[in-house]
Amino acid sequence: MSSTESPDARAVPVVPPGRPSRVAEGEELRTVTLPGATLTVRSRPPRGARTGDRPPALYVHGLGGSSQNWSALMERLADDVDGEALDLPGFGDSPPPDDGDHSITGYARVVIRYLDASERGPVHLAGNSMGGAVVTRVAAVRPDLVRTLTLVSPALPELRPQRTAVPTALLAVPGATAWFARATREWTPERRTREVLSLCYGDPSRVTPEAFELAVEEYARRLELPYFWEVMARSARGVVDAYTLGGQHSLWRQAEKVLAPTLLVYGVRDQLVSYRMARRASRAFRDSRLLTLLEAGHVAMMEEPDAVARAFRELLADTAATSSESSERSAPPRG
Repeated sequence: MSSTESPDARAVPVVPPGRPSRVAEGEELRTVTLPGATLTVRSRPPRGARTGDRPPALYVHGLGGSSQNWSALMERLADDVDGEALDLPGFGDSPPPDDGDHSITGYARVVIRYLDASERGPVHLAGNSMGGAVVTRVAAVRPDLVRTLTLVSPALPELRPQRTAVPTALLAVPGATAWFARATREWTPERRTREVLSLCYGDPSRVTPEAFELAVEEYARRLELPYFWEVMARSARGVVDAYTLGGQHSLWRQAEKVLAPTLLVYGVRDQLVSYRMARRASRAFRDSRLLTLLEAGHVAMMEEPDAVARAFRELLADTAATSSESSERSAPPRG
């Protein structure tokens, strides 16, 4: 596909940067070429309903994740929204960006480029962790592209990060990922996967054997990519840099600018983003509602997709009702 063609064309085959990731039954993958980036987009057609009957939604994963992180939620919402999940540049099946920019702003520009090119906006936009910071910036600078915002454990600056989050932040230190790669070169994909799940899940024992096998397969595939550790380092650096920005570019300042109704989802057992940040986030986002999950960790859309799907549907319903009331008030009087 050339950059002048519509990225909504679903017939384009996937051209991954190595072995392709697995596609769950009912899902589709396609590649999208944009100026400066090639993206893989995961989608799930509805069960019977026509695509035009559902409002568009876009899901953005976090550091070290991929579009697969949204598969469980996408399945549950397939009849409610026309959902798509991106592999950000350098993650999943998407190669790194041409300019090597893995900052939060750089990723936000890619999301904006995709939404502008696909002409799907305004969308119900969702993000997890680093992806939450990315979509917050998108919603702040391009409110015309965002109908609602859903943030699952968003990576917004904390003055006192949890101790369990420090090792992840250290990936941003020059040379740290190379050292870690050498120190763990004897680790099997199974061990690496268990370490990630123990950090991201509130209760790793809830992961099914099938889901664990899929995660191991994906981790092994990504370790084969020549740019895996470099992308992790640059993206971690991008998160840390975003935490230090002040003034109008501060993520908290941009959160205050978001006009879209916002659903905040926090897990009490989150070891990377403290659930205590939920109070500050509720104050920062002017039209927000909060879902707190007692047993969830950092990836609630994977751990408790039913609960997140219910809250998402309530957000959609409330937004639709508000829009209908506004239309009635603005309509000219009859008679």
